[in-house]
Amino acid sequence: MTAMAKPGDLNFEGASYAWKPDVDYRANPELYRVGKGEQGVLICEPYKGELVPLWRFRTPEIAAESSKAIYGKFLAYLRQGDFVGADMARKFLQMGFTRARRYTNYKGGRKYDRDDGHPLEKGTGDPLKAESARIFFDAWKKAEAKPAYARMKAEWKAKHG
Repeated sequence: MTAMAKPGDLNFEGASYAWKPDVDYRANPELYRVGKGEQGVLICEPYKGELVPLWRFRTPEIAAESSKAIYGKFLAYLRQGDFVGADMARKFLQMGFTRARRYTNYKGGRKYDRDDGHPLEKGTGDPLKAESARIFFDAWKKAEAKPAYARMKAEWKAKHG
């Protein structure tokens, strides 16, 4: 990253973003897009409101409890035939992994200096977060491996994109 470059989120264009904070995705599921990775995870209501209180990774014990609760919501959404809810829960499991890894690698979870944007030193984080990341990774992969989820996702993408 050069001194003139900016982190990617500084070039964010909200108007063209597929997920909108003023949409109720349970009432309007056809507006939901699967996207890549964790896109939309902190926007799509009411799922965000249901899942954020469960999402924690400070210690491996907390991560285990959190990932179990989120995975339980994932299964409940699947049983209800609610693909959007299941996909959002899957994204929270993925985000538990990625955020815990970031805190493993960087003290305070920051990759770039707040003031001048230069990259911070990797390897300064909390090694305990690696176990939290592993716990979330296992739950994320378990969710993605569910045949019902894979079927619903394929059907959703064929119908809605």
